[in-house]
Amino acid sequence: MTEDSSAKNTQPNVSSNWFASWFDSPYYHILYKERNYREAQIFMDNLTHYLNLPEKAKVLDLACGKGRHAIYLNQLGYQVLGADLSVNSIAIASKNANETLRFEVHDMREPFEEKFDAIFNLFTSFGYFQCDEDHLKTLIAIKESLTEYGFGVIDFMNVNQVLSTLVPEETKTVDGIDFHIKRYPTEGYIFKEISFTDQGQNHHYTEKVRAFTLQDFQSLMEQAGIYLLDIFGDYKLKKFHKTESERLIMIFK
Repeated sequence: MTEDSSAKNTQPNVSSNWFASWFDSPYYHILYKERNYREAQIFMDNLTHYLNLPEKAKVLDLACGKGRHAIYLNQLGYQVLGADLSVNSIAIASKNANETLRFEVHDMREPFEEKFDAIFNLFTSFGYFQCDEDHLKTLIAIKESLTEYGFGVIDFMNVNQVLSTLVPEETKTVDGIDFHIKRYPTEGYIFKEISFTDQGQNHHYTEKVRAFTLQDFQSLMEQAGIYLLDIFGDYKLKKFHKTESERLIMIFK
């Protein structure tokens, strides 16, 4: 998801469900194909060690995309369910399913019938909704889907650091496609507009993520009856620093 932004005065007309079409688009996966998955695996190694999850623990990867990280968690020995709203992504992820690795289409605002020892919401896969009531519903759904001794983890961008290191405009060329990207904050959200032409057709998508600070999360978690246990600032689980940390990683139950 978007990890940066820039300044602009006008807000485009963006559907409240922009993520449904963009995440199902093949271009989403083309643009983000170079993400650092080794770094992500190190993060999950550190995270599962810190949480000291029991052997064969039940883990939910919430907003799992094509399932790369759910697959890795399964390789670590956990029973994993990967859930995502994108039908296309789940179809691709399901090709890797086995007896201890499953995938399903699911709206994160809704709780699961089964309970999990850990629920991971990774790589800024939160804050997509138009209404903060839906963000609160998501937190409550996570809480209700945890076992009595289970842990929730949200890995979000550090908004303060993002806003201080803006790249307002850039062009990324991937697989011969020039993606023209504009970023800006407005009205409590961080926008990322993506325009490109492929096979003679013009395309335009907009990512829109709520610019939640740690204080915002603390307020939402208090409303949800969630207890924030620890906060980290990067994938090596170093201490969170308000202005310098790259990530805002919250452990709660």
